[in-house]
Amino acid sequence: MIISLEKITKYYNGETVLDDVGLTIEDNDRIGLIGVNGCGKSTLLRIITGFENPENRSAPNEPKIFKNKSVTIGYLAQNRQADGGNIQRKSDVNNQNGENHTVYDEMKSVFKPLDDAAERLRVIESEMSSIEDHQSNKYRESAEEYSRLTAFFETNDGYLTDVKISKVLNGMGFPPDTYGRIISTLSGGEKTRLAIAKLLLENPGLLILDEPTNHLDFNTVIWLEDYLKEYKGALLIVSHDRYFLDKLCTSICEIERGKLRRFKGNYSAFTKEKQALVERQMKEYQAQRQEIAKLEDYVARNLVRASTSNMAKSRLKKLDAMEIVEKPVLYEKAAKIKFEYDITPPLDILSVKALEVSVGGEDFASGGAPAKTLIESLSFNVRRGDKIGIVGANGIGKSTVLKLIQRLLPNRKGSVEWADNVKISYFDQGSARLNLNDTVIDAVHKKFRSMKEVEVRTLLGSVLLSGEDVFKKVGVISGGERAKLCFALMRLERGNVLILDEPTNHLDISTREVIERALFDYDGTVIFVSHDRYLLNKLSTRILEITENNPQVYDGGFDEYMEVKRKESLTAPANLEVETPENLSEKSAANSNYRSKEKRAADAKKRLRTKTLETEIEQLESEISRLEAELTLPEICADYILAEEKCGELERARERLNEITDEWLNLETE
Repeated sequence: MIISLEKITKYYNGETVLDDVGLTIEDNDRIGLIGVNGCGKSTLLRIITGFENPENRSAPNEPKIFKNKSVTIGYLAQNRQADGGNIQRKSDVNNQNGENHTVYDEMKSVFKPLDDAAERLRVIESEMSSIEDHQSNKYRESAEEYSRLTAFFETNDGYLTDVKISKVLNGMGFPPDTYGRIISTLSGGEKTRLAIAKLLLENPGLLILDEPTNHLDFNTVIWLEDYLKEYKGALLIVSHDRYFLDKLCTSICEIERGKLRRFKGNYSAFTKEKQALVERQMKEYQAQRQEIAKLEDYVARNLVRASTSNMAKSRLKKLDAMEIVEKPVLYEKAAKIKFEYDITPPLDILSVKALEVSVGGEDFASGGAPAKTLIESLSFNVRRGDKIGIVGANGIGKSTVLKLIQRLLPNRKGSVEWADNVKISYFDQGSARLNLNDTVIDAVHKKFRSMKEVEVRTLLGSVLLSGEDVFKKVGVISGGERAKLCFALMRLERGNVLILDEPTNHLDISTREVIERALFDYDGTVIFVSHDRYLLNKLSTRILEITENNPQVYDGGFDEYMEVKRKESLTAPANLEVETPENLSEKSAANSNYRSKEKRAADAKKRLRTKTLETEIEQLESEISRLEAELTLPEICADYILAEEKCGELERARERLNEITDEWLNLETE
């Protein structure tokens, strides 16, 4: 067991956030922690990690917290760069010293104990070679220390630290040309990614991540997901990414009105079990209410009658002794969103042919940036009722595609043809069509002037914008509230084609599910860009994958798309480079479907050399282990000349191992 919590209670401003919460985390647990915004998830994490304390109550309600001191805890706090190690902030890449480190230096600091051990081993080797009396206490002490440090170094893969660093940095979006960047020059999102990378290298026994996917692009999320699947320690994850929770979690803990309840299975299993639980509790509650009503009615009619007074008193005692079944907590009040339209468009709605997607160039003549082509040629068709999810690497032009097909940006090459009777309703992830100086209520009034105030307030109330919130400026409300305002406006627009750019960003899980249901029930056409894989999988009838050279359309949802990409990668000929979701952002210098004879030969030579190096590394590691073991034997320690020979062999083997490990690493990162 890693940690056990009992009777954890926490108040804020007189409100109960956590109420007698208990939680046990075992060595290999994979726990998803969910609940509406503000329910106490981050508070519970801070109590687990010791940054906050629960309420100090007296017996028998005093809080109990047990932590296995031999297990380290790594913690990535939401909107921070991280707190790690045994809650000693080892992974804070935003500290005073870390700001002057390079990316690689910061990752290398994780392995300082191993580096110190390696340096000490070199010192001991030098000391031992200068001691003539191998029977002396000093020589024996040095040999014992050497043996102990060697075991520590090898047990912790000291020879592979550079390989580990390279693997994690590349996976988290830091290619080799970024290793030398100074941390102070990184953006907030880059620092968060670096903090996650450092936590992964620290490899704590319990890894706690609070919204880890917020600053990650599509490919990095997939890489992190795959890495965490093989993680040896326990995981405790807070996330609104339900696909992420589905893939990683084996249990879900929900905080609801201060109480924590644990469910077996991933997020999808939780939703089914939770619904069944609520229905069962409601039946029990209603059955008990009926029984109570009957008993109370009997008592009221018979208590004063002499002949039935004793029976009435018996029923009264039964009422007093009854353990009341609490009314189940139904889902928190959710937004009510429904999209409808008035005009049915033709069957074939949109035809896009050889469309060039580029940015910049509009003001080049006056000194602006020249145009940059993102996609040379994009073609696809849309039919009535299609729900097309658009995916691709960050910066490839997905949002630009949405603007080009709406003619919000000039079209340089290719054609965009819409059918008649098409009415578009557009959700812009930047809320650009909202005036930030308007109040929420005015934002609706200005677009739909004929609506009465009571109608506007009813509409806003349906998306949980009510009370004084409707008089707040659009610029001061949260991103999630602005998204809800945009959805309210889209309801009024009654478009038969919805174009959505990251519609679920900033929304909590309950609101995301409302949007999903509304879009799923909508029988019009939807074209949307999203990193929300759960939404992509549930809503999409087709996936449009945007790449620079070869955009393609795939039938089905996200799971079907991923399966096709997996099969393509497995069945592709050795001389073809298949672009998968994991390498969407990598651009081949040559044609992606053809490589020259020289390139194929070079690749074959590289594969052969890599295999040879791996074999030699394995042999050298075995030889080093053998030599280190021999140096601890009394008969070798007693023979000065033989011991010196063994030390020389060991030093040469280590030098050779370092050389070929560097060569192997260079080949792997090319």
